[in-house]
Amino acid sequence: MRTIAMRTIMMRTIVVVFLVCGLSAAQANSGSRLDPPATSTSDAGQLTIPSGTKVPLALKQSISTKNAREGDAVYAVTTFPVVINERIVIPSGTYVQGRISNVKRGGRIKGRAEVLMHFSTLIYPSGYTVVLPGAVENVPGAEKTSMKDEEGTIRQDSQTGEKAKTVATAAGTGAVVGGLSNGAKGGLIGAGIGGGVGTVIGLLTRGNDVRMDAGTTLEMVIQREVPLDSSRIPK
Repeated sequence: MRTIAMRTIMMRTIVVVFLVCGLSAAQANSGSRLDPPATSTSDAGQLTIPSGTKVPLALKQSISTKNAREGDAVYAVTTFPVVINERIVIPSGTYVQGRISNVKRGGRIKGRAEVLMHFSTLIYPSGYTVVLPGAVENVPGAEKTSMKDEEGTIRQDSQTGEKAKTVATAAGTGAVVGGLSNGAKGGLIGAGIGGGVGTVIGLLTRGNDVRMDAGTTLEMVIQREVPLDSSRIPK
């Protein structure tokens, strides 16, 4: 009888030990599931606009190399939302502010008009403001202009053909006038005089200015990653 009683006690002790171990393991697993990674909260609260992101804009004011000055403010507005990972990070209607960095008017003999601008601020409709480095990537809405370099310089197209046309037109007019007065010889003289006049006109005329009216469309490229506070960005 004593042997049976001892066996019963041992069996009960073993069962209790197993139960205690099982409860301890369950609590440990439960505790590990309740503790999230320390970085998840911070990651969830931040969005990033990648470097190289292109943003379509429209100018809010006209810009011309005729009267623009270095340091003048530039105002634009986004015309289409920028979406990253199925989330709008820059909604349409966001204001963009920048400044003119360099201006050069067209020369009379050589040199084309140029303007360089950089963007520095995004202003969301809610008033949330973000600092960024942005440059002009393309100006599809401006006529007779092209991009000079990767820095974002906008340059007026060459007028070599237009000035040659001016010289030819003047020469032709002189030839007609000279021919009517003195025949063939007068025509040759008139052509020479007319061509000379046309050349002088071309030399005295300054090259066309870069001009972009209000509403001109352009494309801005963001030059480095820009962190955003996701709680300030409308979903």
